[in-house]
Amino acid sequence: MPKPTQKPATRARKQAKPRAKKAVQFLQKPSCSTCRKARNFMERRGYDLHFRDLGENRLSVAELEKLIGPRNHEEFLNPRSEIYRKEKMKDRPPSRLKALRLMAREPNLIRRPVIVAGGRVVVGFDKDGMARL
Repeated sequence: MPKPTQKPATRARKQAKPRAKKAVQFLQKPSCSTCRKARNFMERRGYDLHFRDLGENRLSVAELEKLIGPRNHEEFLNPRSEIYRKEKMKDRPPSRLKALRLMAREPNLIRRPVIVAGGRVVVGFDKDGMARL
């Protein structure tokens, strides 16, 4: 007759410490559907988002320069913007300085959202980029 199986003695389970949420700066326009989509993606993954409304609290030329850093400034231009299309920036991209001045004056020209965390910058809805933050 087989012996009834006994459960091993219960061990004290280690209580997993809750991971601290990673703080992320989220530059957006609240009415932007791409921003809402990215926000939802980030919130579901537990990021601690700190919002900045680019329409209400515009970026200065100096802030844009720092944000863009050594990257190509054209990546930060919003091809859906009326100014982008009107000025035919796809065919004739502006110089870096002109682009920074235009983005500072007209925040709709900035591709959104811009997500900053730990020195990394993700522009637009980039699932892979956001997941690596």
